[in-house]
Amino acid sequence: MQSKPVGWFEIYVQDLPRAKAFYESVFALQLEKLESPDPSIELLAFPGPMDDSHGCAGALVKMEACASGGNSVIIYFMCKDCAVQAGRVAASGGQVVKPKFAIGKYGFVAHVIDTEGNTIGLHSMQ
Repeated sequence: MQSKPVGWFEIYVQDLPRAKAFYESVFALQLEKLESPDPSIELLAFPGPMDDSHGCAGALVKMEACASGGNSVIIYFMCKDCAVQAGRVAASGGQVVKPKFAIGKYGFVAHVIDTEGNTIGLHSMQ
């Protein structure tokens, strides 16, 4: 196995500008356009190295064959205090499903739904 068990993630969206605004607003970051060999596939990458370092790289993806929402996998975004990002969700067009709650010695999490119907997790140690 490589140094990170998950090497890439994709969050499927229907409205790329709307999803871009949500993620940039909630996480206070800038997504970067990735070139695609297929012009029908649009990708916006989350910041960070796409190499064998720790962590996982990923992107928002708009692709006709893949619908958003109804997924059974939750991606957890690391935060300093997940309550901060959860507090930005509603104003960014999303919905907080479960506000910050303790998970014992593993810290805290919150569950939210983005503008595309995807459930994502927020995790922090404080």
